Amino acid sequence: MGKADENKKLKMENLLNASFELFTSQGINKTSIQDIVNKAEVAKGTFYLYFKDKYDIRNRLIAHKSSQLFMQAYNALQEQDIHDFEGRLIFIMDYVLDELDANKGLLAFIYKDLSWAVFKKALTTPMSSEDVDFGKVYRNMIEESGLKFRDPEVMLFMIIELVGSTGYSSIMYNDPITLEDLKPHLELAARSIINQFVVE
Repeated sequence: MGKADENKKLKMENLLNASFELFTSQGINKTSIQDIVNKAEVAKGTFYLYFKDKYDIRNRLIAHKSSQLFMQAYNALQEQDIHDFEGRLIFIMDYVLDELDANKGLLAFIYKDLSWAVFKKALTTPMSSEDVDFGKVYRNMIEESGLKFRDPEVMLFMIIELVGSTGYSSIMYNDPITLEDLKPHLELAARSIINQFVVE
């Protein structure tokens, strides 16, 4: 990577870091593009080289942060002796929930504005060379399992929706139960969803 490319990457990272800090501390509505560029210490024109508006940077931040989270979970999975598809998916689910429990600001940011379309983009279109293409990882996990699934994307969507909504309530409000108490129920539900999509 040349000096010009390194400089571009640094400016983009500064913009992402500044916007994440501002969005999580004061919210997207109270954050202006001027606030972001001031904090990132770049010119306003530089912002528009990379992003259309603050909603574009928010969506790409969600993609970036989600990708980082799944990459950490997948890397941690490689150190485990788990070979069955269900067990591997549940390990990733638990890892992500634990990380979000430890970083409630990240959970509030990702979950509040998370839609399946944004999440799918996060999982399948890495924003930088450090981001993982979780869509590819997911397809590889299915292939390695030797199982055949009907509508694997729908299966993943249902698991993410289940884990996202119930996990959010348990982490943020301990409602209806704590995250630790919820996990066994989530595991049973995730296994049940997976089994419904297996093609015999």
